[in-house]
Amino acid sequence: MAKTGVENLEDLRGLGLGTDGRAELIQTQSECTFVFTNEDGWASGVVMTYIQLDGSFWVTAVEGRGHVRGVEKDPRVSMVISNAGTGLPGRRMLSMRGTAIIHRDAATKERFLAAFAARHQPEDPESFVRLLDSANRVVIQFHPTAVAVSHDSTRMPGNGRGGSSVPA
Repeated sequence: MAKTGVENLEDLRGLGLGTDGRAELIQTQSECTFVFTNEDGWASGVVMTYIQLDGSFWVTAVEGRGHVRGVEKDPRVSMVISNAGTGLPGRRMLSMRGTAIIHRDAATKERFLAAFAARHQPEDPESFVRLLDSANRVVIQFHPTAVAVSHDSTRMPGNGRGGSSVPA
């Protein structure tokens, strides 16, 4: 039988992210692809910055954007996180399915914006909050219900690019 990662990439079962790998990826990365169904029924996606709070993922947008309209029509969405642009080695990816809720209330926006700015602009969070806090701002809460697929190339010899090196 051919050795996965050295001779072929056909059967990738068993090369998903474990619990620790998922947590490391989610904590290290700051961007995701938010996948929704647009008004015409097409799968669509947008790259967004996220935070994770209380078991949910949170993103923000402006009222009327395609992904906001999409969630209003069909709350079933997916979120894909990869290690692209991070210092994590290999190629790692996590795709989750779930449902989204759009929040428009001031209390949720205030709580979200404070946490979002603290993570993504810790040098001057107040300025970032002022920039984001607009009348048309909405907050989208993503409740993951299942991992659709995940991948961790560091779990295979040759890091999934061929070669014979075995991961540590």
